Amino acid sequence: MKHLESLNAAQRRAVEHGVREGDASACGPLLVIAGAGSGKTTTLASRVAHLILNGADPGRILLLTFSRRAADDMTRRVERIVASALAGANGQRFRSAASIPWSGTFHATGARLLRLYADRIGLSPSFTIHDREDAADLINLIRHELGFSDKATRFPLKATCLGIYSHAVNSGLELPKVLARQFPWVANFEAELRALFDAYVAAKQASGVLDYDDLLLYWAEMMRADELAADVQARFDHVLVDEYQDTNPLQAAILKGLAPDGRGLTVVGDDAQSIYGFRAATVRNILDMPGQFTPPAAIVTLEENYRSTAPILAASNAVIAFAAERFTKDLRSDRPSAQKPRLVTVADDIAQATCIAERVLANREAGVALKSQAVLFRTSHHSMLLELELTRRNIPFVKFGGLKFLEAAHVKDLIAILRWAENPRDRIAAFRVLQMLPGIGPGTAAKILDRVATGGSPFAPLVIYRPPAAAHEAWPDFVALMESLNERRNLWPAEMEAVHTWFQPHFEMRYPDAAVRNGDLEQLVSLAGQYRSREHFLTELTLHPPEATSDEAGPPLLDEDYLILSTIHSAKGQEWQAVFVLNVVDGCIPSDMSTGRPEDIEEERRLLYVAMTRAKDELHLLVPHRFHVHQQARNGDRHLYASRTRFIPASIAGCFEQTTWPLRRRDVAVAPPGQTATLDLKARVGGMWKARA
Repeated sequence: MKHLESLNAAQRRAVEHGVREGDASACGPLLVIAGAGSGKTTTLASRVAHLILNGADPGRILLLTFSRRAADDMTRRVERIVASALAGANGQRFRSAASIPWSGTFHATGARLLRLYADRIGLSPSFTIHDREDAADLINLIRHELGFSDKATRFPLKATCLGIYSHAVNSGLELPKVLARQFPWVANFEAELRALFDAYVAAKQASGVLDYDDLLLYWAEMMRADELAADVQARFDHVLVDEYQDTNPLQAAILKGLAPDGRGLTVVGDDAQSIYGFRAATVRNILDMPGQFTPPAAIVTLEENYRSTAPILAASNAVIAFAAERFTKDLRSDRPSAQKPRLVTVADDIAQATCIAERVLANREAGVALKSQAVLFRTSHHSMLLELELTRRNIPFVKFGGLKFLEAAHVKDLIAILRWAENPRDRIAAFRVLQMLPGIGPGTAAKILDRVATGGSPFAPLVIYRPPAAAHEAWPDFVALMESLNERRNLWPAEMEAVHTWFQPHFEMRYPDAAVRNGDLEQLVSLAGQYRSREHFLTELTLHPPEATSDEAGPPLLDEDYLILSTIHSAKGQEWQAVFVLNVVDGCIPSDMSTGRPEDIEEERRLLYVAMTRAKDELHLLVPHRFHVHQQARNGDRHLYASRTRFIPASIAGCFEQTTWPLRRRDVAVAPPGQTATLDLKARVGGMWKARA
């Protein structure tokens, strides 16, 4: 068949598994272990197309991914493959049909199913969904109302509280275990956290709101109710899942509910790229998947890499070979090269930034575009010195990872001002805005909000309010801004410019790294000009948030070319001609916060492997000998000395070219290294925290 001709032997086995010509009804469970760069997306799209070409109804196929972009790309590929295979009029008719209507992310699919079954599970079909920051703000409000922000001992902040809640929901672990494993520094607040989460769930249910975790939690509860589960199962003949190594126990339970015997289930992933433990994802899902069915799921391994040179793959294979448990595979490539990946020792983190900047420019002069080069790092703040060096040299860059653009605190601050002006009853936005002013904490903010709530004109009570002494100077300009926004004295986007002007001095006081963050605010102001009104701007940002400043605001400085900076987590699935990895030393990779348990160390090993396998032609692993540590209380500036990461022991050092920068001896590092009637799922979910004793 034409659509199979371009596949290699392993890809073809995966695509054809369980499918007889003209009959796609007897497919048993299949696990495809797809190594980095091995054509995973092509294989999965080809399998979906093969099922359709052999009689599967596209409307009864469920395709689950981890991003809307991946789902859209997969659907387009399937359409092209089927259209090409059918050719002519038949192909055109397929293209114009509603192909694979059940293609999307876990969370989007969950939301869709919950609306379909809302009347049967005790939800209103018109429920709204809080994003992560809205959820955190609601937790913060409840946290204050319960008196936890007034404790003499420091109660965890809203982001930590939401993280604990989310981890417990997605991992299925009891709260004490979550605290012991992931948040030991707040374990003494177990009782308070349980009360907080009870109140948080009650507040959501009372207001008809779900958060992202609820989309999976309610779906999973549906699959535990026999008649509801049978109804959902009957909707789909085939369930296919991309990036299975990134699933958490809640998602695995959903899939088990959708296909209890494994019939029609295909999952694709790579255990060696399981790096999202902090989101409660677990490598055990993919490692244990075959044995969950009788007979066990078939396994097809894709090892032919179409991305990297042979030396890069040899080094990557050597690093992951030390993994304690894995599906055995060795990536191979038909792209020979005399250049091994480089282990570059530099004097310190400042020299590291200089080294990368010079090498990036040299590559550009040699014809490698900035966009074809990437600098990867374990944690977002690791790139700060590099960002300053790039700015000094006028090298444009875009940064991905850490927080998404709209999740960054300083961006949320500015947007909250607009949200409160748009909806004066938005207590969450108002609570955030008031605390931007000096001297106003949660208690004072709550008192101000109570006063505003009793007034006639939304912001008139602010005029006569006497703020704390620390906020006295800033208060008049703040009140003038809010009244101006409420009365719409300026047209859009001039309103955004006014907000930005007022916010700038407060922003500089709130964030020590304001110089690094300032570009985000400038991009946001620029982005605002693309929308017709304040309401349109806020609505679109909530429904379709950009992941980075460049997504909708355009590249930095309107330059046609720019360097990519990214956390390793955000880089997964991407590739570049040249890749630089920062801080390949113990304490950074692995992170000194991720060495408490063997499974944490193994995930850190996989993280390095993911970084290395992003490179196509050129890979540089930077090893600073020491780090500058500034503003020590007693001793002033000092140095911390580092050793090469434990994941590259001497036994595999031969896979790398070891060099120093600059080429001076003193820079060489010293150390190597139920019923059809209504089911009240709200009651189940609402009582969860009481039950998890």
